Amino acid sequence: MTELPSSPPDSVLSALADAVPHLVRPTEWHLLHGGRTNTAWHGTCEGATDVVLKLYAGAARNPLFPNDPNAEETLLRLLAPRGIAPTFMASFDTDRGRCNLYEHLPGDTWYMDTPAVARLMRLLHILPAPEGLRSACDGSAALVRQTLEIVGKCSVMPAFVSDLPEAAVQPSGRQTLLHADIVPGNVIQTGGKLKLIDWQCPAVGDPCEDIAVFLSPAMQQLYRGRPLSEQETDAFFIAYDDENVAERYRRLAPFYHARMAAYCLWQVENDRPAYGDGLQLEVTALQRSLRP
Repeated sequence: MTELPSSPPDSVLSALADAVPHLVRPTEWHLLHGGRTNTAWHGTCEGATDVVLKLYAGAARNPLFPNDPNAEETLLRLLAPRGIAPTFMASFDTDRGRCNLYEHLPGDTWYMDTPAVARLMRLLHILPAPEGLRSACDGSAALVRQTLEIVGKCSVMPAFVSDLPEAAVQPSGRQTLLHADIVPGNVIQTGGKLKLIDWQCPAVGDPCEDIAVFLSPAMQQLYRGRPLSEQETDAFFIAYDDENVAERYRRLAPFYHARMAAYCLWQVENDRPAYGDGLQLEVTALQRSLRP
């Protein structure tokens, strides 16, 4: 694996200076390690707001999480004034790819307190979505299709695909604004509140999409070292405070777990062995979700 540079390449810094000439020049750069697709650096600015410079890896070959710098710019501009995302500063092209520059949020990534995430998610889900966002999977048939598309990129057909229930869950038809990647590493505790970062794959659709990614045992294991407990999950739904959505998620849970298991399998086959534990956790959760 190629070692990532601790500071932005000189050509990127030159493009930054040309694109944002009024920016207080960072005195130090530090590589940020939370993201799994793009490369981002924290720039320390004396007497001014620290910044994040994100260099996009290009169109994602990732079958579950797209990578769109334009979408991130749109959502940061929309949501920063509402206090749930960092402030957007600039977007520009370099010889290494597209970059976005935005406010650095001092604080820690989320580790505990699922009700706080539920309240943040509920706030997001009642906001109007901008035009032009992709549509997320809605209903069991769409989730099965996406799962099979991911499995089709793998060398084996996993047994868990045949475990899915035959009863269909119909599309919700909702156009809810979704972050679509609310994992612990993308939730920052800053200034006494939570904010969301990494908006490169937003969507519209069923709010269960955001809930499924956050509750995913694999994603919780990867980002904080352990899945959520049953008590933490129950506390999340109490705070989200929408029994219809909670019941819909429970009916869709086997399909979401199968999709995430397929995604973990794809990651393992693409030389990311850390996803192996996640694969087993999702298969176990799938089997548990099928019990009466």
